[in-house]
Amino acid sequence: MATAVGQGGFGSELQSSIQRINRLQQAANTKAMAFQAGEPNIELNDVMVDMQKASVAFQMGMQVRNRLVTAYRDVMNMQV
Repeated sequence: MATAVGQGGFGSELQSSIQRINRLQQAANTKAMAFQAGEPNIELNDVMVDMQKASVAFQMGMQVRNRLVTAYRDVMNMQV
């Protein structure tokens, strides 16, 4: 899913990042449920890796949100 530099905007990039985070979380949850159900091709280490990927992606998304809120507050408090 490669995009050329300069195409789209910040909003569309943010939306696609949120969608990627959501897909990672859904995939991790699906794999965890399959492991709990006893499916033979699902290994515990794969479940744990997928859960960690989803967790790291979520934390990154939260940090981006926090930075955006801070930047917004800084701009709103600027003297004009």
